[in-house]
Amino acid sequence: MMNICFTASRLMKVSEVRRLCKEMRENPALLLATELQAKEILYKRFLQEKTASAPTLAV
Repeated sequence: MMNICFTASRLMKVSEVRRLCKEMRENPALLLATELQAKEILYKRFLQEKTASAPTLAV
């Protein structure tokens, strides 16, 4: 059995959450694709924050 943590970025109806959970349980490839997409978004956000907070070198 696979344990998965599901979070929502907006308010969702219970029926929507159940439908999404069912889809993810029935299709592991969809779960993997969704996870990779979320990680890519987080990594891009991390890189933007890192470059924005990097000090500039004045010569």
